[in-house]
Amino acid sequence: MTAGSTILVADDDNSVRMVLEQALSRAGYDVRTTSNASTLWKWVSDGEGDLVITDVVMPDENGLDLVPRMLKIRPNLRIIVMSAQTTILTAVKASERGAFEYLPKPFDINELLSVVHRGLEASKGGVSRDRSAEDEEEMPLIGRSAAMQDIYRAIARLMQTDLSVIITGESGTGKELVARALHDFGKRRNKPFVAVNMAAIPRDLIESELFGHEKGSFTGATSRSAGRFEQAQGGTLFLDEIGDMPPEAQTRLLRVLQEGEYTTVGGRNPIKTDVRIIAATHRDLKQLIRQGRFREDLYFRLNVAPIRIPPLRERSEDVAELTRHFLAQAAQEGLAWKTITPEAMGRLKRHTWPGNVRELENMVKRLTALCAEDEIGLGVIEAELAEAPPAQVEGDSGGLSQSVERHLKAYFRAHGDTLPAPGLYDRVVREIERPLLQLTLDATRGNQVRAAEILGVNRNTLRKKIRDLEIPVMRGGGK
Repeated sequence: MTAGSTILVADDDNSVRMVLEQALSRAGYDVRTTSNASTLWKWVSDGEGDLVITDVVMPDENGLDLVPRMLKIRPNLRIIVMSAQTTILTAVKASERGAFEYLPKPFDINELLSVVHRGLEASKGGVSRDRSAEDEEEMPLIGRSAAMQDIYRAIARLMQTDLSVIITGESGTGKELVARALHDFGKRRNKPFVAVNMAAIPRDLIESELFGHEKGSFTGATSRSAGRFEQAQGGTLFLDEIGDMPPEAQTRLLRVLQEGEYTTVGGRNPIKTDVRIIAATHRDLKQLIRQGRFREDLYFRLNVAPIRIPPLRERSEDVAELTRHFLAQAAQEGLAWKTITPEAMGRLKRHTWPGNVRELENMVKRLTALCAEDEIGLGVIEAELAEAPPAQVEGDSGGLSQSVERHLKAYFRAHGDTLPAPGLYDRVVREIERPLLQLTLDATRGNQVRAAEILGVNRNTLRKKIRDLEIPVMRGGGK
């Protein structure tokens, strides 16, 4: 049932009603429009309409509150919710209350027609859940750009499922925030959310960290220890930087996804597990697969529902809202209330933000604490951006490699290579990275804090490299 179906439209904006009526009529639908919720409720109560399109804010009632009432008397009715309140909360509430789809305003007519067609062809799924008591809950994600609307809608669709998700995006884009939103608004919200960063754990301890170990299973295992899977039982396990997981742990994780069970290190009896897996990475997993560093079968098991978070430079329209949010957050934490001039805000929007949202947040908090004026002007921003060090992320092992890349051209000239052969990049990095670190540590007399500043990397990244490359550290300067 598509063309010839009756569509009920409720929106207090006359121009929106006119546009929808014309577009839907041209597509062959019968259309009835109203500016209020009470008329829409009467039509639905009388059994009229095959699909509803409703705004959220109307003069007599909130459209979201009307959704569960309509579904209670007509469970198979498809309802599309539109809203100019383009936040994750709107998308989540629309989904939880049983809406077939959520569309932010302004909407694309062709997309709306596609959603209407799907709504009429598909049976409605999902269970209505009212979170009205949590309406004032602080949202973990900020932004009204089209890219963020896609993420909000993906979260709304996936939060009530147990599908495995891979979240991709550059460092600092907010991958863990998306993972937490999937958990906090999902059916596992009352169970644990356990996060573990693969890049921050020594490779020989990852299996014990994830699956736990038995007493005496290895040197130092003086007692049984629960792993992250056991800690997350019934909830969500967030595996950050999954691309850094060693092959042995990949094999064990694949078995968990296939069989729903695991064994502890040193254990013999399989343990059943009920955990939703959400993974994240800033790496190109397909490239790692081609290099033989990541299992293809594990990739397909994890990548059931991918979510890509765009870098901040691709959604510069969100910079102003993010900045205001971080200024308000800093004030709530006890710092002085600051504002920012339009010229300074314009400069922030034009910045490329290599460290993404985390870089912006750190800058705003730093300026809030250090700027003497109540209003942050263009000159302050220009000076800050000019002096800002390369943005690094806790546990990000890629930063040092970026420093090494600056030396690659000289290496190629010396060796006569104009194009990198397969595996050459990794070989060059290994050849250059260790002596680069050693020279810097020698120059700073083993002061790792100073060495990290010179190299433009996070201190934890430097410490991990020192350990992995087995670089001797001068006594007395290893902080």
